[in-house]
Amino acid sequence: MRILGVDLGERTLGLALSDPLGIVAGALQTIRRTSESKDLLALAGVMAEQEVGEIVVGLPLNMNGTRGPQAEKAEAFAQKLRERFGLPVHLWDERLSTVAAERSLLEADLSRKKRKKVIDQVAAALFLQSFLDARALARKDEA
Repeated sequence: MRILGVDLGERTLGLALSDPLGIVAGALQTIRRTSESKDLLALAGVMAEQEVGEIVVGLPLNMNGTRGPQAEKAEAFAQKLRERFGLPVHLWDERLSTVAAERSLLEADLSRKKRKKVIDQVAAALFLQSFLDARALARKDEA
């Protein structure tokens, strides 16, 4: 089963997906948000198609580690995902993921228009990869 990373924005959901072994994350797609019910329906389609068994939602903490209004929205969204899909949903610190995504897309010499289309899914891939790496390290330490 794959792990889906979700970067929750006001206007979009950036999606990233792990490989079946949960080792590598890659950008998947960006969903334009319309309403909560349509957003969840779009996610359900992606999750069924990609055989998702777990979800990681980016948690936008303040730079000092405190939770602000955006983090509260992410927590509420994660809870809705748990209730709707009955899957494990994790919150993962996404601080600076969008900045890192922007930097990597600039280095790849993408136009502003192309960057805008993929920035959220690249940010999701970055924090999903961080989650996967931390999980692998924890499993290694347990062994």
